[in-house]
Amino acid sequence: MTKEAPIRAAIVPVTPFQQNCSLIWCSKTMRGALVDPGGELDKLKDAVARAGVTLEKILITHGHADHCGQAGMLAKELGLPIEGPHEADRFWISRLNEDGPRFGMETQVFEPDRWLVDGDTVTVGEAELEVIHCPGHTPGHVIFFHRATNFAFVGDVLFEGSIGRTDFPMGNHQDLLDSITLKLWPLGDVTFVPGHGRVSSFARERESNPFVGDAVMARQAG
Repeated sequence: MTKEAPIRAAIVPVTPFQQNCSLIWCSKTMRGALVDPGGELDKLKDAVARAGVTLEKILITHGHADHCGQAGMLAKELGLPIEGPHEADRFWISRLNEDGPRFGMETQVFEPDRWLVDGDTVTVGEAELEVIHCPGHTPGHVIFFHRATNFAFVGDVLFEGSIGRTDFPMGNHQDLLDSITLKLWPLGDVTFVPGHGRVSSFARERESNPFVGDAVMARQAG
């Protein structure tokens, strides 16, 4: 992103799963949020300090441990509110105390200050991001879309060359396909940060993604 952009972002991979925690901030106010602080809080706090950002909240895309396992700890330590995900992911958040240790991670159950629903907005400084409910990977998964810069944080809905897993409890493959093709594609050529891996764009994935590319979906429809 250029310095003139109303929001800026830095990606900080955390946890053994190399989950893309994003530090996003309003260029005008230098107030920001962490999206999906799943772990390695010292690493995240260092990134915030180096960017010169004042954290004002935590945003969560979904309830899996690598994305939100340490969000509650960070919120308590810094006195920050947590916004997201959709309440349909309460199931996953309630399991954090058990799920984290299975993967060698210290995690803690938390209660978001605000559950999000489709059509909500969240603010970061003076910037506003739209909330889009995209179930499939988990039932309460949301993404955060900044329309002014065509930039989105999509968690584990979509990846470069792949899509989110749906073989976990409460996953639904058709719901995920519908979320991508009916909710994400209509947004246009959006650059996105996925939950893991490299940044990509909706246009690139429509052209070449082997799961939800336009040609693949057309063959399935035919």
